[in-house]
Amino acid sequence: MFASIIVDITHEKLDKIFQYRVPSHMEGALSVGMEVFVPFGKGNRRTKGYVIDFSETCDYDLSKVKEIQEISSKGVAIEGKLVALAAWMKEHYGGTMIQALKTVLPIKQKEQAKVKKRVRLLLHGEEGRKKLDFYLEKNQRARARLLAALLDEPVLEYELVSKKLNITMPVIRALEEQGILTLESEQVYRNPIRKRKQESRQITFTAEQQNAIEQFWEDYRKEDYGTYLIHGVTGSGKTEVYMEMIRRVAEQGRQAIVLIPEIALTFQTVLRFYRCFGDRVSIMNSRLSAGERYDQMMRAKEGKVDVMIGPRSALFTPFPNLGLIVIDEEHENTYKSEQIPRYHARETAIARAKMEDASVVLGSATPSLEAMYRAKHGEYHLLELKSRSQQQEMAEVHVVDLRQELKNGNRLILSEKLQALMADRLEKKEQMMLFLNRRGYAGFISCRECGHVVKCPHCDVSLSCHRNGRMVCHYCGYEEPKITVCPECGSRHVGEFRAGTQQIEDIVKRQFPEARVLRMDMDTTREKDGHEKILSAFANEEADILVGTQMIVKGHDFPNVTLVGVLAADMSLYSDDYRSGERTFQLLTQAEGRAGRGEKKGEAVIQTYSPEHYAIVNAAAQDYEAFYREEIHYRELMGYPPCENLLAVLVSCEEERLLETGCKYLKKYALRVRGEEQIDIIGPASPGIGKINDVYRKVLYLKTERYVTLIKMKNRLEQYIEVNSGFSRMRIQFDFNPMKVF
Repeated sequence: MFASIIVDITHEKLDKIFQYRVPSHMEGALSVGMEVFVPFGKGNRRTKGYVIDFSETCDYDLSKVKEIQEISSKGVAIEGKLVALAAWMKEHYGGTMIQALKTVLPIKQKEQAKVKKRVRLLLHGEEGRKKLDFYLEKNQRARARLLAALLDEPVLEYELVSKKLNITMPVIRALEEQGILTLESEQVYRNPIRKRKQESRQITFTAEQQNAIEQFWEDYRKEDYGTYLIHGVTGSGKTEVYMEMIRRVAEQGRQAIVLIPEIALTFQTVLRFYRCFGDRVSIMNSRLSAGERYDQMMRAKEGKVDVMIGPRSALFTPFPNLGLIVIDEEHENTYKSEQIPRYHARETAIARAKMEDASVVLGSATPSLEAMYRAKHGEYHLLELKSRSQQQEMAEVHVVDLRQELKNGNRLILSEKLQALMADRLEKKEQMMLFLNRRGYAGFISCRECGHVVKCPHCDVSLSCHRNGRMVCHYCGYEEPKITVCPECGSRHVGEFRAGTQQIEDIVKRQFPEARVLRMDMDTTREKDGHEKILSAFANEEADILVGTQMIVKGHDFPNVTLVGVLAADMSLYSDDYRSGERTFQLLTQAEGRAGRGEKKGEAVIQTYSPEHYAIVNAAAQDYEAFYREEIHYRELMGYPPCENLLAVLVSCEEERLLETGCKYLKKYALRVRGEEQIDIIGPASPGIGKINDVYRKVLYLKTERYVTLIKMKNRLEQYIEVNSGFSRMRIQFDFNPMKVF
């Protein structure tokens, strides 16, 4: 038996796996993730390593293969647990073990450690004064200046000594050699959270909040660790529930990870957690420097942090005693990685929690169909918060039919209803948010008179408009010529809807010159604290109107916002994706939830060409259950997740003919090895963009009920690709239950 072992796992050049022989007395005692000691390099230096796999065959010359020396007495350290998680990810999502390890391990890059130096006086009173007199007598001014300062203050920061007193290092070293002082150094971890005042405030929970907390805690105390779905309406106080759950877990000496969908939410979330946990909170996100990121990982590992907040990557915080993982707004597709391995944070969090005896709490006002489906089938515990925590009314929602606006002669993107409400709010000195629904936009064709959208006859998703004048389905490859006349009403007002946040900002400024307008999108938030600056300004009421994309409608709490306008609901409704109805419902409900969170009643305006669509009808009514019933029926009918599972195999190659041949062989092999399994194999089809940087792309879909069947198929395909050299010039990726079409 041979073990695959990775050594020096915190190094940036993590790119090599070594094989070692497993001694007979260790067989059966070793498992993936275990820490072991092995002889390494020419001098057989005793080195720590982690087991990542086992094999009965060896890839190297047997005479040169060394033997594992011993199993570490630590058993499975935190690094070992993360290695085991990486192995799980490789199996469930494809890719290589190195790719999985680089995803989960805090790899140290060449960053200068931040060191704090202090100068400490070793002499006492009289002895020190005698020495000072000696230096003054000998005219040794620098030494006298330093000693005089130390007699006043026995410990001084090195920066003060060098910059304010103008003392050089040779002077300090000379006094150190004489035993007069000592120079102390300690590593200081960079903390990206600016110090704020910690507040100890008493929170009064509603009956629903208290019930959710106690249900969770009753199971936790019995060490019955599970997965909980908190389905709470917008403003129901889910964050307060998370904080109380975390507080109780932290009192047990355990740590918690809080995942949020976007960096934009970090500012407000951290502020709320800091008030409760103070310096025991830290953040992890891509805007931190490499040094800051590594320091946060080390602070967590050394137990100096109880709560880590951040997007998807914070899931791999190396806490020594992880007790709880919270995933806020769990329905968001940013929890799905776009890089190999294409893991989903929800499933990976549940896997990590099982390995470490921890619980998982998912929260959303609009849970993903996957989470609710599992809750209804008993896999998750469902906890419901049906009322807002301050008992505020839900926003009143107006649905505006843009077809009627066109007939009334209004060609502006702002409907007459929305303009009237905006004028009213400006007069009342209240704030508003204008949300441009750009997500999932893929160039669908619609009629501005009757609202008709051209769909694929085989897949019930919209056809995407390509530059070559064709409309294409990205699931099955069906295509037809681009239309110029609506097939439903004969109107010539057909085309693609195009608008951007900058255009909206300009229109708003023209219509309401007295209004103070802020814009929040990718362009305005590029700098490190871009999100925080804009949100702080809006929270401080330095602007009347905030214009933005989906990043402005998630989780933010502005008490003076009483109006939300959704400018183009249809842009996600008719994206070429089976999840388009779900995404639209979620975005609209989240947007409506931003209005009326303070004492004043809120209103929301949804502008659409499809006011009769069930996603828009149920979003306006804020009725999740009605939407879920209709959407799950559609998924069952079409065999889409969560009712069935989908595996996308994305193949790319610089040679178009070779790509087509490779896809043909992959499909042929998949058809042959599926055996008796009920697996639908669809494609290969052209993805949304068939060529990027002169690299051609194709996608193959495998659909079946059991997830484990798709894992087996992925493993068989990986083996087939590995032994056939023709695939070496192609890049092949696997994506389980993709969050979007390619």
